[in-house]
Amino acid sequence: MMKAAFHLILLAALPLPLFATNAKPEIERPAASPQADAALHTVRQIPEACTRIEGRFTGDAAAPYDMQLVRTSAQCQPRAAFLDSSKVTPSEASGWKLNEVVRIPSASCSTQQAMIEVWRKPAGQQVALDGQGQNRVYLEDAKTQAAAGRLAALPAYSAILKMEGKTCR
Repeated sequence: MMKAAFHLILLAALPLPLFATNAKPEIERPAASPQADAALHTVRQIPEACTRIEGRFTGDAAAPYDMQLVRTSAQCQPRAAFLDSSKVTPSEASGWKLNEVVRIPSASCSTQQAMIEVWRKPAGQQVALDGQGQNRVYLEDAKTQAAAGRLAALPAYSAILKMEGKTCR
């Protein structure tokens, strides 16, 4: 009992960055151009999930950035799911891959930026390609698989919003 308490104290004394994600994103891009308060902008588009991440700086110190998910088209048929990060808690330990880190500086506050981590969870199974290197789905085969309850799992995406830097207000 005493030994376990000692280890907990040692863990608590370690610096916090040791527990931070050290994952290298699959996609690396420079920071976006600075955005003005209330200017709605696209953070990232994920065509597989028929989703666009939109954001805007609010000018409110309590909630400086607002991020929303928008469906790209009513006719779009998603080939991936977009899941709420508070419900799935994406991490490498749970099979997720850090897909991209998007940094958006504030035009009105040069010391602050929004950081959106986009996570991707692969479906877990390889897609079978035909002799021409194409993934083909035949209607009758798909109907048979669906009737047998053997539909392939969909890949998933999730996004986490974090703020970096000091507020100006």
